[in-house]
Amino acid sequence: MRVLFSGRSKHDYLSDALTLLSGWTREGEQIRRTMVLDDTQHAALTERVKVVADALRLRPEISRRADQTHIRVGHGDGEPLTEGEVLLAARIEDAFRAVTDS
Repeated sequence: MRVLFSGRSKHDYLSDALTLLSGWTREGEQIRRTMVLDDTQHAALTERVKVVADALRLRPEISRRADQTHIRVGHGDGEPLTEGEVLLAARIEDAFRAVTDS
């Protein structure tokens, strides 16, 4: 995910990468995802996300309502979405698959 094609802007590249992440929606300079998980799966997902987020020095917002886990990645203060934030979303997808497949 680090190779940029000549003549393409970073924004276009990140938009292309986001299209590969099913379930994520872009709202301005943030991306969001809602997942249906039970309490145990939510706890496992949160722990996995924390490890990756700490390594990337990012802070996603994770909240829980009923049986849904809501995740938001991005600053929301006018700062553009970064490669790291898109990478975090991809790793969250990996964690989601891991906790729901077991």
